Amino acid sequence: MAFAKTSKILVIVLTLVALGLTVTTYAAINVNQNVGSSGAITTTPNIGVYSDSSCTTNKTSITWGSVAAGDTTTTTVYVKNTGTGTLTLNNIAATNWSPTNANTYITVSWNQTGTQLTAGQSTTALITVTVSSSITGITTFSNSITISGSG
Repeated sequence: MAFAKTSKILVIVLTLVALGLTVTTYAAINVNQNVGSSGAITTTPNIGVYSDSSCTTNKTSITWGSVAAGDTTTTTVYVKNTGTGTLTLNNIAATNWSPTNANTYITVSWNQTGTQLTAGQSTTALITVTVSSSITGITTFSNSITISGSG
């Protein structure tokens, strides 16, 4: 009985691995466009963005490097409430796209929407860039990323 259950699980796992390898191989063969990327970071008052967990080195830009069509890449930043009250972090906003149609194929997001920070508190944030597999005509882009809070 245990052998039959183990065999079924093994078949399922091997099937999933095979499917994953097939999709990865297909993507590697069919996606050959890489997109260079960078973004300037701006904030609303009472928010600091840093490159180190001790929040001593300001971070004013992000360079994600070359991102392949269909891929996602993430960078880590540290966000600190530099004010005296509690802040709730908002959705990240990406504006001033160059070229202007880049946001048709590229999205910027983060994992801290709704996080509350008390005065002086910081958190680790992951900012993610996703490039659509259907991107065409764009080989590099830039934008401005605004991190804001309310409260």
